[in-house]
Amino acid sequence: MAGSPDRIYADPASERLFTGATTITFIRTAITLAIAIWGAYEGSLTLLVVGLVSYWVGDSIDGEWARWFDCETRMGAVVDMMCDRLSCGALYVGIAWLQPTGWWSDEPMTLVGIPIAIYLFEFMVIDMYLSLAFLAWPIRSPNYFWVIDRRIYLWNWSRIGKAANSGAFAVILLVTGWWWLGLVIAIALLALKCVSLRWLLELGVPVPERTAVA
Repeated sequence: MAGSPDRIYADPASERLFTGATTITFIRTAITLAIAIWGAYEGSLTLLVVGLVSYWVGDSIDGEWARWFDCETRMGAVVDMMCDRLSCGALYVGIAWLQPTGWWSDEPMTLVGIPIAIYLFEFMVIDMYLSLAFLAWPIRSPNYFWVIDRRIYLWNWSRIGKAANSGAFAVILLVTGWWWLGLVIAIALLALKCVSLRWLLELGVPVPERTAVA
C-alpha cells in the first residue's frame, strides 16, 4: 500500500540504479534533449514547447511506473531530479534564446530572459537542495517527506505543489507571452522555496553518525 511503512521507508536491499522507472527517466531525458537540440538547430520555438510537453509527460510516467511496480529507490529519485534539471535547463535556455522569433511576444530577449533566469536559479539550485534533503532521512523519496514535515511536503511535493512549482511558470509564460507575469510567478516561486528552505533549516538536517573505517 502507498502509505505503508514498507513503501515509505528505504530498503537497502532493493537499492539499484537500473529499474523500469529509471530506464524511462533516461529515455525521456534523451528524447527531451534531442528535441531541444533539434529546436535550437531549426530555430523553432514550437519544437521547444514539444520538448517541454515530452518532459512533463515522461516525468509523470516514470513516477507512476515506480509506484505501480514498487520499484521506487533513493537512487532513482536522485537520478530523476538531476534529469529534470538537465531537461529544464536545455529547454528554458532555448526558449529565452529563440523568443524574439516566437509567435507570442515582441518583447526583447533580455526581458524574457530575466524571469527564466530567476526560475532556473530557483529550480536548479534552491529546489535541488530542498529535494536532496530527503537523503538525510530513511525515506525513499521526497514524495514521502510528509512523515518528516507535512508543511514542507505540501508546499513542494504534493501533486498540487509539484504542478504549481513546475508547470505554472511555463504554461502562463508561453500562453500569455507576458514577461512581467512570468517574472511575478518566478519571484513568487523563489520566495516559496526560500520559505521552505527556512523551515528545513529550522527542522534541522540530521547528520549520520560516524562509524569506524574497516
